Amino acid sequence: MAQVLEFKLPDLGEGLTEAEIVRWLVQVGDVVAVDQPVVEVETAKAMVEVPCPYGGVVTARFGEEGTELPVGAPLLTVAVGGREPEPEGSGNVLVGYGTQAPAARRRRVRATTGAVDGQGGRRTADGNGRTAPSGVPADGRAVRRGTARADAPARVAAPAVAQAPASATTTPASPASAAAPTAAPTEGPVPVISPLVRKLARDNGVDLRRLTGSGPEGLILRADVENALRAGAAPVGTAEEPVVRAPVAPVAQGGGTRIPLKGVRGAVADKLSRSRREIPDATCWVDADATELMRARAAMNAAGGPKISLLALLARICTAGLARFPELNSFVDTEAREVVRLDQVHLGFAAQTERGLVVPVVRDAHARDAESLTAEFARLTEAARTGTLTPGELTGGTFTLNNYGVFGVDGSTPIINHPEAAMLGVGRIVPKPWVHEGELAVRQVVQLSLTFDHRVCDGGTAGGFLRYVADCVEQPAVLLRTL
Repeated sequence: MAQVLEFKLPDLGEGLTEAEIVRWLVQVGDVVAVDQPVVEVETAKAMVEVPCPYGGVVTARFGEEGTELPVGAPLLTVAVGGREPEPEGSGNVLVGYGTQAPAARRRRVRATTGAVDGQGGRRTADGNGRTAPSGVPADGRAVRRGTARADAPARVAAPAVAQAPASATTTPASPASAAAPTAAPTEGPVPVISPLVRKLARDNGVDLRRLTGSGPEGLILRADVENALRAGAAPVGTAEEPVVRAPVAPVAQGGGTRIPLKGVRGAVADKLSRSRREIPDATCWVDADATELMRARAAMNAAGGPKISLLALLARICTAGLARFPELNSFVDTEAREVVRLDQVHLGFAAQTERGLVVPVVRDAHARDAESLTAEFARLTEAARTGTLTPGELTGGTFTLNNYGVFGVDGSTPIINHPEAAMLGVGRIVPKPWVHEGELAVRQVVQLSLTFDHRVCDGGTAGGFLRYVADCVEQPAVLLRTL
């Protein structure tokens, strides 16, 4: 007998709690193999192809392209015909889940009659006696920002045991009724995973205990809070301490465009905001004569072999500077009130892409020479442009190098990439009048700026690091002392 297995959005690692469906790679009725990619999703860090751990016939998909789903929400169902899945599975294809044999599933019993819920909708019972509003599967499954899509099998007839999910044409409950505050216990855990959902509710004075979650097992999603706000859910407070919600400024009719802060743009906004809130940063800068550095690079490339990039030389200077000033290769453990100095330098570098600003990380940059750094920068830059960076390649940095000179600007005050302690900014290298060996000359000048966490060091340390970097730019032979 065929068995219908449900594949849920797996944990994609690095604390990610949701992902947006970018493109379906399979249709209902397609036959899929074990570990075949079935959907492309975008997280706050990268584009990821999600492989299905089961082989069989796709009987349903959940979520349209552009829909955001929380981790653990159903992605699709697969009918495995006449056999049980391999007990050993196919391995851990993504962080947090593998293709091990699934637990035995109990048959759901559809109630012939249903009770009317407090929101005026029909409720049905599942095999455990739980109830769910009409139009939502009894196991609590729901799709965020849209109704669940359940395509009828078009190419291969679904097995008789497969239960068709709710039709996409079913009229959904209105946002006001679907997420209206209801009486809820005042004690016990609140079914919320995402800290962003908690923050949204807290900032707008919405009591999460009064909301009915539309996610799996009653999980409260961002859409539930937004629906409650649209429905006019009043902030919950006490007479002594009323909760005040700041009014939303109306947008003039005929003008203004609302752009959701999600995906990479949302992740950048959250991280930079957190950096500004938590890190007392300061910035110092200096102009440097980069003429000799440019000549040294030209000589290296003229000698044959792989070309050396300017970014690689700057990275090599940074790692040498961090060896002298390890305070800047650290982070602050706020809970323990300790500064943690790190032994390895994992160097992040800012890369602008069509999807927004990303910061790929070169692992163990301190152990690489200029040639190795050049190759790794090129590989990660190409992956950033094509959207194939993995979450592991976008996290774990200890110091960031930001070459904003490629945008034709001279200076900037970089925002530290939280939780790092410092970022070096490099402006454009342009011919300028410069006093060289006592005479006025035209030299290749660059402005260097260092933004640092004032908790980990004082201005003397930051200034010492920046001066060392400038000295190496002006006289590359200084690096020979550390090679």
